Amino acid sequence: MRGELVQNRVIVWKISDAKKLFGAGYYGKPVGIAKPKPGEIDAPLVLDLIEALYLLERGRVAIYRGGTPVTAGEMAKLCAAEHDNFEKKYAVYRHFRELGYVINPGIKFGCDFAVYERGPGIDHAPYLVQVYGGSDRLAATGVILAGRLATSVKKQFILAIPRKRGVDFMALDWWRA
Repeated sequence: MRGELVQNRVIVWKISDAKKLFGAGYYGKPVGIAKPKPGEIDAPLVLDLIEALYLLERGRVAIYRGGTPVTAGEMAKLCAAEHDNFEKKYAVYRHFRELGYVINPGIKFGCDFAVYERGPGIDHAPYLVQVYGGSDRLAATGVILAGRLATSVKKQFILAIPRKRGVDFMALDWWRA
Protein backbone atom coordinates (compact mmCIF):
# COMPACT_ATOMS: atom_id res chain seq x y z
CA MET A 1 0.00 0.00 0.00
CA ARG A 2 1.21 3.46 -0.81
CA GLY A 3 0.78 6.70 1.11
CA GLU A 4 1.78 10.22 0.14
CA LEU A 5 3.27 12.54 2.75
CA VAL A 6 1.45 15.87 2.53
CA GLN A 7 2.59 18.39 5.16
CA ASN A 8 1.92 16.66 8.50
CA ARG A 9 -0.32 13.83 7.25
CA VAL A 10 -0.04 10.78 5.04
CA ILE A 11 -2.80 10.20 2.50
CA VAL A 12 -3.65 6.80 1.09
CA TRP A 13 -5.30 7.77 -2.20
CA LYS A 14 -6.16 4.32 -3.53
CA ILE A 15 -9.63 3.45 -2.21
CA SER A 16 -9.02 -0.31 -2.07
CA ASP A 17 -5.90 0.28 0.07
CA ALA A 18 -7.81 2.72 2.27
CA LYS A 19 -10.48 0.06 2.86
CA LYS A 20 -7.88 -2.56 3.76
CA LEU A 21 -6.01 -0.34 6.21
CA PHE A 22 -9.11 0.96 7.92
CA GLY A 23 -10.63 -2.52 8.07
CA ALA A 24 -7.46 -4.02 9.53
CA GLY A 25 -7.32 -1.93 12.69
CA TYR A 26 -9.14 1.35 12.17
CA TYR A 27 -6.06 3.14 10.90
CA GLY A 28 -6.63 6.71 9.72
CA LYS A 29 -9.73 8.73 8.99
CA PRO A 30 -11.56 8.49 5.66
CA VAL A 31 -11.97 11.91 4.05
CA GLY A 32 -15.50 13.25 4.45
CA ILE A 33 -16.93 10.30 6.41
CA ALA A 34 -17.75 11.36 9.97
CA LYS A 35 -18.40 7.95 11.58
CA PRO A 36 -17.02 5.41 9.14
CA LYS A 37 -17.56 1.67 9.24
CA PRO A 38 -14.99 -0.59 7.53
CA GLY A 39 -17.27 -1.66 4.67
CA GLU A 40 -18.34 1.91 3.91
CA ILE A 41 -14.95 3.35 2.98
CA ASP A 42 -15.11 4.94 -0.46
CA ALA A 43 -12.70 7.84 0.05
CA PRO A 44 -8.98 8.40 0.55
CA LEU A 45 -7.64 7.73 4.05
CA VAL A 46 -5.72 10.30 6.09
CA LEU A 47 -3.16 8.89 8.52
CA ASP A 48 -1.57 10.96 11.25
CA LEU A 49 2.22 10.84 11.42
CA ILE A 50 2.45 8.47 14.40
CA GLU A 51 0.21 5.81 12.90
CA ALA A 52 1.90 6.24 9.50
CA LEU A 53 5.30 5.61 11.12
CA TYR A 54 3.92 2.55 12.90
CA LEU A 55 2.56 1.14 9.63
CA LEU A 56 5.78 2.00 7.77
CA GLU A 57 7.93 0.21 10.36
CA ARG A 58 5.76 -2.88 10.02
CA GLY A 59 5.96 -2.87 6.22
CA ARG A 60 2.21 -2.26 5.83
CA VAL A 61 2.63 1.01 3.89
CA ALA A 62 5.28 2.64 1.77
CA ILE A 63 5.37 6.40 2.15
CA TYR A 64 6.43 8.81 -0.59
CA ARG A 65 7.01 12.54 -0.76
CA GLY A 66 7.17 13.93 -4.27
CA GLY A 67 7.78 10.46 -5.71
CA THR A 68 10.70 9.76 -3.36
CA PRO A 69 10.39 7.05 -0.70
CA VAL A 70 10.43 8.27 2.91
CA THR A 71 12.39 6.11 5.36
CA ALA A 72 11.31 5.25 8.89
CA GLY A 73 14.14 7.44 10.19
CA GLU A 74 12.88 10.41 8.19
CA MET A 75 9.33 9.78 9.42
CA ALA A 76 10.55 9.62 13.02
CA LYS A 77 12.27 13.00 12.57
CA LEU A 78 9.07 14.50 11.15
CA CYS A 79 7.10 13.07 14.07
CA ALA A 80 9.59 14.48 16.59
CA ALA A 81 9.31 17.92 14.98
CA GLU A 82 5.51 17.76 15.06
CA HIS A 83 4.87 16.14 18.48
CA ASP A 84 6.27 17.13 21.88
CA ASN A 85 7.70 14.08 23.66
CA PHE A 86 7.29 12.07 20.47
CA GLU A 87 9.47 9.13 21.59
CA LYS A 88 7.39 8.64 24.73
CA LYS A 89 4.08 9.00 22.91
CA TYR A 90 5.18 6.61 20.20
CA ALA A 91 6.24 4.01 22.79
CA VAL A 92 2.75 4.17 24.31
CA TYR A 93 1.04 4.10 20.89
CA ARG A 94 3.09 1.06 19.85
CA HIS A 95 2.44 -0.68 23.18
CA PHE A 96 -1.35 -0.43 22.85
CA ARG A 97 -1.34 -1.36 19.15
CA GLU A 98 0.77 -4.44 19.84
CA LEU A 99 -1.75 -5.51 22.49
CA GLY A 100 -4.49 -5.29 19.84
CA TYR A 101 -6.14 -2.04 20.92
CA VAL A 102 -7.23 0.68 18.54
CA ILE A 103 -5.65 3.98 19.52
CA ASN A 104 -6.67 7.38 18.20
CA PRO A 105 -5.58 10.91 19.00
CA GLY A 106 -7.31 12.11 22.18
CA ILE A 107 -7.30 15.81 21.38
CA LYS A 108 -11.08 16.15 21.70
CA PHE A 109 -10.77 14.80 25.25
CA GLY A 110 -7.77 16.96 26.14
CA CYS A 111 -5.36 14.03 26.38
CA ASP A 112 -2.84 12.24 24.19
CA PHE A 113 -4.88 9.18 23.18
CA ALA A 114 -8.33 7.62 23.25
CA VAL A 115 -8.03 3.83 23.39
CA TYR A 116 -10.70 1.45 22.07
CA GLU A 117 -10.99 -2.26 22.70
CA ARG A 118 -12.58 -2.97 19.29
CA GLY A 119 -12.81 0.28 17.35
CA PRO A 120 -14.66 3.55 16.85
CA GLY A 121 -18.25 3.03 15.86
CA ILE A 122 -18.21 -0.45 17.40
CA ASP A 123 -17.57 0.57 20.99
CA HIS A 124 -16.75 3.74 22.86
CA ALA A 125 -13.18 4.32 23.96
CA PRO A 126 -13.10 3.09 27.56
CA TYR A 127 -9.72 4.71 28.24
CA LEU A 128 -8.21 8.17 27.97
CA VAL A 129 -4.42 8.12 28.12
CA GLN A 130 -2.00 10.89 29.00
CA VAL A 131 1.72 10.21 28.47
CA TYR A 132 4.21 11.36 31.10
CA GLY A 133 7.93 11.02 31.47
CA GLY A 134 9.31 9.49 34.68
CA SER A 135 10.70 12.85 35.78
CA ASP A 136 7.74 15.02 34.65
CA ARG A 137 6.00 16.96 37.37
CA LEU A 138 2.37 16.07 37.77
CA ALA A 139 0.22 18.77 39.32
CA ALA A 140 -2.73 17.69 41.44
CA THR A 141 -5.02 20.10 39.59
CA GLY A 142 -4.08 18.49 36.27
CA VAL A 143 -4.93 15.04 37.58
CA ILE A 144 -8.22 16.28 39.01
CA LEU A 145 -9.20 18.02 35.77
CA ALA A 146 -8.35 14.93 33.73
CA GLY A 147 -10.20 12.67 36.11
CA ARG A 148 -13.30 14.85 36.10
CA LEU A 149 -13.33 14.95 32.31
CA ALA A 150 -12.84 11.19 32.02
CA THR A 151 -15.61 10.56 34.52
CA SER A 152 -18.00 12.93 32.75
CA VAL A 153 -17.54 11.01 29.47
CA LYS A 154 -17.60 7.60 31.25
CA LYS A 155 -13.98 6.70 30.56
CA GLN A 156 -11.07 5.64 32.73
CA PHE A 157 -8.14 8.05 32.91
CA ILE A 158 -4.74 6.38 32.57
CA LEU A 159 -1.31 7.87 33.07
CA ALA A 160 1.24 6.13 30.83
CA ILE A 161 4.90 6.34 31.75
CA PRO A 162 7.31 4.86 29.18
CA ARG A 163 10.42 3.22 30.67
CA LYS A 164 13.37 1.39 29.14
CA ARG A 165 11.75 -1.97 29.92
CA GLY A 166 8.26 -1.07 28.68
CA VAL A 167 5.40 1.17 29.73
CA ASP A 168 4.05 1.59 33.26
CA PHE A 169 0.42 2.57 33.75
CA MET A 170 -1.52 4.16 36.54
CA ALA A 171 -5.29 4.10 36.21
CA LEU A 172 -7.35 6.48 38.25
CA ASP A 173 -10.86 5.67 39.41
CA TRP A 174 -13.13 8.29 40.91
CA TRP A 175 -15.57 7.47 43.69
CA ARG A 176 -18.30 9.33 45.42
CA ALA A 177 -18.40 9.04 49.18
